[in-house]
Amino acid sequence: MKPTRPDHARSTAVGLILLCAFNLTPPSLWAAEPSTGAPTTKSAPSSELTIPVILERINQLGPYEVPDLPLKTNFNYASSSSDVEPFGAVKPYKEHFLVQMEYTGAGRAVPEPEQLDSVKIGFLGPIMPTVSVATGGASHEEVLGIAMLRACRLALEEANARGGYLQRRIPFELCVRNDNALWGASGSEVIHLAYKDNVWAIIGGIDGANTHIAIRVSLKIEIPWMTPGDLDPTYIETNIPWVMRCIGDDRQQNYILVDYLFRKLNYQRVAILRASNRYGRFGVREIRDGARRLNRPIVIEMAHKVGATDFTMQLDRIEASKPEAIVYWGNADDAGHALNAIRARGWTQPVFLCDRAVSDEFLEIAGANANGVTCTYPWNPERADPKLDAFKVAFKQRWGVEPDTYAAHAYDGMNMLLWAIQTAGLNRAKIRDLLAYRTEPFPGVTGDIPLSSAMDDAGEVFLTRRENGRWHFYSRADLGIPRGQVIEQTRVEREQASAK
Repeated sequence: MKPTRPDHARSTAVGLILLCAFNLTPPSLWAAEPSTGAPTTKSAPSSELTIPVILERINQLGPYEVPDLPLKTNFNYASSSSDVEPFGAVKPYKEHFLVQMEYTGAGRAVPEPEQLDSVKIGFLGPIMPTVSVATGGASHEEVLGIAMLRACRLALEEANARGGYLQRRIPFELCVRNDNALWGASGSEVIHLAYKDNVWAIIGGIDGANTHIAIRVSLKIEIPWMTPGDLDPTYIETNIPWVMRCIGDDRQQNYILVDYLFRKLNYQRVAILRASNRYGRFGVREIRDGARRLNRPIVIEMAHKVGATDFTMQLDRIEASKPEAIVYWGNADDAGHALNAIRARGWTQPVFLCDRAVSDEFLEIAGANANGVTCTYPWNPERADPKLDAFKVAFKQRWGVEPDTYAAHAYDGMNMLLWAIQTAGLNRAKIRDLLAYRTEPFPGVTGDIPLSSAMDDAGEVFLTRRENGRWHFYSRADLGIPRGQVIEQTRVEREQASAK
């Protein structure tokens, strides 16, 4: 190992001091309160890969060198059970997303700029109404985008109250651009953030189609991108080394729902009703595939236009399939109207919905029909956690409303970026490295956030049921939901069998 250069040595020393100063707790305590009941993901040996070790190894590099750091390696993708994995018991020639993508470019050798008045972070999200094919017509995500924006502002205001960017005592600044649901325009906004605003990282993304385009631009620019709101399972499968997500996606939520429907409740006939946009189409993909692989194929899948209030044709066909339960995936208002149409027919089958239904908008439309429904959800907002309690109070005082899931995850995502900037310094590649190579889960207000080898949030997801006028949140363990045999076990058995 070659000696550390003096300027890098200074950066390393300051970075270590800031580990404690930024959150007022030593690094060893940042991973306290581990998640319970979350699926374990075995990784490659870290060789005691602490933050100081990561800093030392990335700070000593020249422009044509890559860090001597072990890549995260998972034995199975997205904590999937073997019986819902593609290919069944046949080992494919190549399995994707199991080994962390490596950044091999020259960005780590770029020095910090000498003159700066602030440290800028970009925000891209839907905050103004628009109309586009990507959203299925008029956009419906501005409420979610505004919640994310408010949480990001709060996180930056708190960081500035603690001294801003501590190495230079300059403030953080948020540069905001609207994601207007047009592919080319979204890419242009990313370029504006990177080259005109000169941001060090970007947070944002809700609509899967738009975010897919935006992160491909970020790949060319080489800038860290944190996503707290896009739950599209295929988003992280772009395998871009600059992209990470701090919320449990629809794949993870599909898995817990599949296990609940088929392993726990033993349903044989389940129907799907969904919105005809990308969110609805990709949102139910793992339910459909998982049901088929468990030999309980979905009896019918019907789609409706975004904003529909008449579901006669869809429900007529669903009725003919004689389902025992119905799964709905779409925006909150559509979910409310669809549920009302189902109950208006006198149907008593249980209805299971996506996380967007956990909202005031859904409750206002559905009324008493909301009682008894079950939804997937990426976290437990009712758990006892001083960090979460403090965030709820601060958000309510700042904005006058309670934070929703998009606000909570945006707050966590922004704090993850702030931690990486404070620790690594002003270098986009090193900011990315700190998050990519970190082995301990990040302790967020939404719970511990462990990033998988694909840099996706591999933490626990939940189910929530509307009971007695309240949402009640349940973990897999709370409901006794069994899980299928994990990939690692079947692989070990396969290898042992082949060795005999």
